[in-house]
Amino acid sequence: NMTKASSCLALTALIVSSICMHSLASSFDKPHAHKGKVAPYEPGDPGVELDADALRTLQKNLPYQTQIQSGASGRGLCVQDVRAPTSVVWGKILDFDNYANMVPSTIATSNYNVVTNKDGSELIYTRMKIGFSFVKLEFFVRHVYVPKLNSLTWTLDYDKTSDFDDSVGFWYIIPHPENKDWARVYYSVAVSMFDWVPGFVMDIMSSKALTDATGWVKRESELEVQKTTLTSKPSNPKKGKGLFSIFQKKKRISDEETRKAAILATEQAAAEKAAREEREKRARITSVIVIGLVLSNAILSLLVWRGISGSSS
Repeated sequence: NMTKASSCLALTALIVSSICMHSLASSFDKPHAHKGKVAPYEPGDPGVELDADALRTLQKNLPYQTQIQSGASGRGLCVQDVRAPTSVVWGKILDFDNYANMVPSTIATSNYNVVTNKDGSELIYTRMKIGFSFVKLEFFVRHVYVPKLNSLTWTLDYDKTSDFDDSVGFWYIIPHPENKDWARVYYSVAVSMFDWVPGFVMDIMSSKALTDATGWVKRESELEVQKTTLTSKPSNPKKGKGLFSIFQKKKRISDEETRKAAILATEQAAAEKAAREEREKRARITSVIVIGLVLSNAILSLLVWRGISGSSS
């Protein structure tokens, strides 16, 4: 009986430590269990029409969420206006090697293969590791960047084993229809997790994934514009006359709007960081409580077995 109880305790501790300390399945050298369960996105315009309510939301500098059709079901999509040129936005999205410094909950990222095709498109293979409290997940992504279609789509790299069962998604970036110096960003993702992944991780990946993704892109892109604005100097400080002065005035107004947007982005970044740290703190507390309950249950089982053993002897 004591042997059974000890085995039970050891097995419980092994399960807890496996979940908490490292990813359970990822492998750079072994293939994934399948070649894709979730239907991938097609590159190009997602064909989303923005109604008056959507445009009002975007004008308030807020993300707009809606649904797009995918087969017989729908997928969430987020639209966000970014006060930065599309070139800056793409620069942030494609900077995979620097994701750990920009993207919430990202621990490490690195490209392990990049293929440039004759048509200008690129295949970008990226190793990513994310962390939530005590849980770390590693996965391998195959990105397809098609500049001509303003889009980046991705699936898992099925030649390698990931801690996600499956993941697909896309970015679609176009110039803002009313301001060529801004961008309009479309983002959607679909993720399938294994059963062993804790529930709170699933909640984070599903409920916050859309706005978190467009949020960090908006923040980092607008901060980049702010840096450029603060370091740039006017080429001609003299006031113009006639029509030229009108153009100068419009430019000053545009520069002022950009400066205000950059300040707002900085404030939003600070608020998002505080909120993210609070979420991670709560997640850690939840994990400690769960682990404590599991270990307490194991210890209680051990004591019960000892009692039974003692009474039977």
